[in-house]
Amino acid sequence: MATDRLGDIRLFADTAVLGSLSAAGRKLGLSPAAASARLLKLETALHAKLFHRSTRKLRLTEEGRVYLRYCKIALEAIDDAEAELLANTREISGKIRISASADFGRRTLKPWLDEFCRQHPHLKIALSLSDGLADLLRDDIDLAIRFGMPAEGTLATRRLAPNWRVLCATPAYLARHGTPQTVEDLAHHDFVLLSTSAGPLSELRFQKNGHQQCFDIPLARAWETNDGALAREWMLDGKGLARKTIWDAIDDIRCGKITSVLDQHGIEEAGVHAVFHAGTLMPARVRALLDFLVIRFDQATSELLSVVHAPGKAGVATKATTPKRLASKK
Repeated sequence: MATDRLGDIRLFADTAVLGSLSAAGRKLGLSPAAASARLLKLETALHAKLFHRSTRKLRLTEEGRVYLRYCKIALEAIDDAEAELLANTREISGKIRISASADFGRRTLKPWLDEFCRQHPHLKIALSLSDGLADLLRDDIDLAIRFGMPAEGTLATRRLAPNWRVLCATPAYLARHGTPQTVEDLAHHDFVLLSTSAGPLSELRFQKNGHQQCFDIPLARAWETNDGALAREWMLDGKGLARKTIWDAIDDIRCGKITSVLDQHGIEEAGVHAVFHAGTLMPARVRALLDFLVIRFDQATSELLSVVHAPGKAGVATKATTPKRLASKK
């Protein structure tokens, strides 16, 4: 490869984006004649025509579209590598696009992001809160915080913390309806349910004596919403039992607003994960945030486990068994 091939590639990519060879040349400090000569040299080296040329505009050929796709990946990798090398000598800046579940994002992640941005005042945050799974490519997300593991093989993950779900309600609700002592007791209770695009999350899983039990919440006895914050409000209003991740519930448990039930039958889950694009270099600002979150989650996990106990490992070993499904009274 010629030593100036990288410059030719940048000229080609800028021309494709701007739709003008002269505009791309001006951006790189080249005269129209020099820009034209360099583009022709690149096409000659590739033995391919990259643009259809007319008096009004340039249009990519099929070969040009294929080449542009790979050029963008290469140029982004080079830019990210340079940013990574400069990270220790230059303040990180730019915008980080993050996705998280609604309740966790508002109550826990937002204060952490505020702290991180105070350390890096030139950063901006775009935070998308949703209880559905974000499409990192379609939604232009740099980093997602998810409870569990993504199914997509094109994504990379880093485990941040343990996680399990708790069934909880206000002390006032439990005083009126009684505290369930067994999974079978749930048939007599009302619930607050979170719904997703796949439907309401109405299946509760527990473990007892090394075996899993399933309880299907009767929808006729449930309040339903697709918003985690509203589900919390309804639970605090005493409308029923709600299933929450321990991370969403711990503050309310700690201050006595809610009480968890059937903890002895809890099941530890896959954990909290940072999800990001695989196969590409991570920008320095995103890497800095991920490193920060690793530390914050470590600290928060220690605080969490000083208040509540994680479920025993027995629940993990029962995943291959067929859960016993309990009939619910409707």
